Amino acid sequence: MKLLIITQIIDKKDSVLGFFHKWILSLSTQFEHVEVICLKKGEYDFPPNVSVSSLGKPTQGWPASGWERLFFKLKALVNFYKYIWQKRNEYDAVFVHMNQEYIILGGLIWAILGKKVFMWRNHYSGSFLTDIAMAFCNKIFCTSKFSYTAHNKKTVLMPVGIDIDSCKMNVSIERIPRSVLFLGRLDESKRPHLLIEALGIIANQGIKFNATFVGGPSKTDSGYPIRLEKQVEELGIRDKVKFVGAVPNTETFRYYRSQDVFVNCSKSGMFDKTIFKSVACGCLTIATSRDFGDLVGDEFIFADNDSKALAEKLKRFLTVSSQERAHLIEILASCIKNHSLEALVVKLKEEIDI
Repeated sequence: MKLLIITQIIDKKDSVLGFFHKWILSLSTQFEHVEVICLKKGEYDFPPNVSVSSLGKPTQGWPASGWERLFFKLKALVNFYKYIWQKRNEYDAVFVHMNQEYIILGGLIWAILGKKVFMWRNHYSGSFLTDIAMAFCNKIFCTSKFSYTAHNKKTVLMPVGIDIDSCKMNVSIERIPRSVLFLGRLDESKRPHLLIEALGIIANQGIKFNATFVGGPSKTDSGYPIRLEKQVEELGIRDKVKFVGAVPNTETFRYYRSQDVFVNCSKSGMFDKTIFKSVACGCLTIATSRDFGDLVGDEFIFADNDSKALAEKLKRFLTVSSQERAHLIEILASCIKNHSLEALVVKLKEEIDI
């Protein structure tokens, strides 16, 4: 079977979507041919049975000026229709990763061509456009039962797809005591401000810690990171918090493996991969995700949007004995196996190859 994959970015070093490079590598072992269409491409290393075509988004992002921006977006739209038609004999099924817009644009053509359509969409929010995209799909994949797409009868819950091997690289990294890590986009939807609020609370209680925020905003002109730094200053914890910006996906393991506690503040319905990667790297992990709580127990989750509850979890995890820490890590590790990339790829193959 030949598969067309449509995604935003192909770049193994991308700080947000670099993980998808390994997904495609793994899927290439399951399908005769993999045709990839991306909005933007960077560095990649695929076997001969994988072909990559870019819609032409500039590496530095869309131009700021109106007419030039419109030109590039129209060019990308033309390229999209050109590729899905010209390459129609190079794929039997379509797998769209996250971007429902491509299914709305190409769904009718794929229906006429008799192509099966599958969408991966894992987010708590959605709209009538999501509903239209789902109508064109044979199946929808998500990892969270709180995802907007989870209510659809076509939806199949999937493993998260963590590349466990990338967490076991033969590099000696010392874990820093009483360290806290946030790794993800510095966007309001990821809610790093909740962690900063909680850090302010435990600082006032005399709890010792140092915190590292890894990541940048999804929009280069976002003022949100500046607001976060101002929040840190106002809480008087500037000497305990550092922002290091976005790092290549291939380097994130260094942060997971050097930090003591990892915190994810995303709403239930997103089920971020960072949660599982932090567990695989040996962090004590705290999240607000109810999906995660169902897997490992309420001890590792805090009430949604509640910085005081998060502060209590942080205070406990930053002060546990080495023996108790080992016990908690053992509980967390139990959730990894069923959410590995290997488990995901096998299930995707089963669901698509029907």
